[in-house]
Amino acid sequence: MLVELDLDGAVVLVTGGVRGVGLGITRAFLAAGAVVVTCARRPAEVDGASFMSCDVRDAGQVNALVSGIVASYGHLDVVVNNAGGAPFALADKASPRFHSKIVELNLLAPLLVSQAANAVMQTQESGGSIVNVSSISGRRPSPGTAAYGAAKAGLDNLTSSLAVEWAPKVRVNALAVGMVRTEQSHLHYGSEAGIEAVAKTVPLGRLAAPDEIGACAVFLASPLASYVSGATLVVHGGGEAPAFLTAADGGSG
Repeated sequence: MLVELDLDGAVVLVTGGVRGVGLGITRAFLAAGAVVVTCARRPAEVDGASFMSCDVRDAGQVNALVSGIVASYGHLDVVVNNAGGAPFALADKASPRFHSKIVELNLLAPLLVSQAANAVMQTQESGGSIVNVSSISGRRPSPGTAAYGAAKAGLDNLTSSLAVEWAPKVRVNALAVGMVRTEQSHLHYGSEAGIEAVAKTVPLGRLAAPDEIGACAVFLASPLASYVSGATLVVHGGGEAPAFLTAADGGSG
């Protein structure tokens, strides 16, 4: 059986697809031949992609976004729920409103977008594919971004639940993304020296490039992954070496 990574003509929505990891995802789908629509709260242009303003936390705006895409292109084949993130804030210092907003953006917003997309995809002969951009923060302690890590853990579970509920028409998968080199890396890792030091903790010896995350999203959305649903693909360069290896004095234990 010949299976190709063929997304020519597919209509793809990438939320937050105008910078950072989202921009890498947008570029990857464009390179695969897809028609890409990006959205964010503030206008931004990406060569080759269309843009629609949307606050993905607002159900009315989300419904208008999806309806607008279908009105313009006739169908919606892929959604990548990429919009998300969180600033550093210790859990005991952050306000209840802060925690609520982080969970709203990183868990409830992907659910809103997925619901609107699923309503369309269920009516299409070809169905559709949803890819949620999660994080390794949902799989390990996430000090300084506790609400974010908890939301991403919820997103992984949401992915598997929706994959069952919406099958067989719609496949739902996620990417558990590790550390990525973007224009905002300094906000998380400090100076260039700090970024390089952090990169050395990754088994592959570097941070990911946004386009590498995009390639994985394209794979999950493509016919190459036609029997993959409810899965979370870990994209973290091998993860993190256990701390005890650094602390050990060389004994065999």
